[in-house]
Amino acid sequence: MFRVAGPILACSLMAGIVACSGRDPVAAEANNTAGLPPGNVDSPSPDGAPPQNATTPAGGTSAPSAAIPAALQGRWGLTPGDCTSTIGDAKGLLIVNATELRFYESRAVPARDIQADEDSISGNFDFTGEGQTWSKFESIKLQGRDLVRTETNPTASFTYAKCT
Repeated sequence: MFRVAGPILACSLMAGIVACSGRDPVAAEANNTAGLPPGNVDSPSPDGAPPQNATTPAGGTSAPSAAIPAALQGRWGLTPGDCTSTIGDAKGLLIVNATELRFYESRAVPARDIQADEDSISGNFDFTGEGQTWSKFESIKLQGRDLVRTETNPTASFTYAKCT
């Protein structure tokens, strides 16, 4: 009996250790991530394209409840090529202005529960793109010279450099 239980116990213990040892995709020192709501729709790709099965419409066409801070505004790239492309393939380019975020094939406007200070904004954003609409929690923070965008479902973090 012990000969069978020993390997089973060892395998179960090892599976538990492996399952609990995964790296968290959000840095421990990240700000504005406390209270990230659980997501209920698939996330868009890093370039902002809508999820493949986006069937839940965004929560209406609400007016922006907060202006996006000036420190976050500008052109930001995931790679240097995103800032210099002349053939329209800058899929990692993020353009931020006072009222919206513009991605390669979508845009997002602040919607509900927005919190902002001089160098960050977080809350629910309403997205539109490729004929679809969806809502998603976004946290955008200036960290040094980088812009860090964190989203939910699944939780992922993207670091952008300012385009010159």
